[in-house]
Amino acid sequence: MSGQVSAIWRHPIKSHGREALTEITLLPGQTMPGDRVWAVAHEAAKTDGSEWAPCTNFSRGAKAPKLMAISAESHGDRVTLRHPDRPDLSFAPDTQQDVFLEWVKPLMPADRAASARIVRVPGRGMTDSDFPSISLCNMASHRAVEQKLGQELSPIRWRGNIWFNGLPLWEEFDWLGRDVQIGRAVFHVRERITRCLATTANPDTGERDADTLGALNSWGHQDFGVYAEVIRGGEIRIDDKVQLL
Repeated sequence: MSGQVSAIWRHPIKSHGREALTEITLLPGQTMPGDRVWAVAHEAAKTDGSEWAPCTNFSRGAKAPKLMAISAESHGDRVTLRHPDRPDLSFAPDTQQDVFLEWVKPLMPADRAASARIVRVPGRGMTDSDFPSISLCNMASHRAVEQKLGQELSPIRWRGNIWFNGLPLWEEFDWLGRDVQIGRAVFHVRERITRCLATTANPDTGERDADTLGALNSWGHQDFGVYAEVIRGGEIRIDDKVQLL
């Protein structure tokens, strides 16, 4: 049984915008090129940006739902951010942090630690996992959550990298410890992804409007998608085959 790639997404600045792709070339042991290159450390962060750090150090959608409505376009070292409540911003995260911090301030809750600085770890996307991961998500599982809630949901809520169609719901959980080929790349599936409040926010509005966690808990877990490691690099395109090896 095989599925096919239905969408490819990356997130240039962790928790601050998503970008749709039609193809991507992956490298062994690395995160998706251009994915979570930067992260926004808040004023209570315990990281200096020299190495990977847990998500609790960063401004993110779980604490600031309005961030979930940001979309992004990346062009080398420049990123353009868009949000329904803010003017478009095109800037260089490495050298123009002040203009970004001013732009994002109205999107941050007053009772949360304020965004303080942008960090970048050379050669390492700031994924939530402590290893360079790419997230794989199943549209059948997404549709099951929609049915459970009785409402249509955008898959963007889950902030996944590679989406696939044509396989049974929760099939991805059976992949743990196994290898999966997608296009020309091969992945080793390592972990289920435990979800947080970020997924309750509507990516069009940034307002919390769906009990995604309650829906997941009805299956006895709070997981959606899996983290995988690239063990053989290669190109992946929309409609490519997804097959367990």
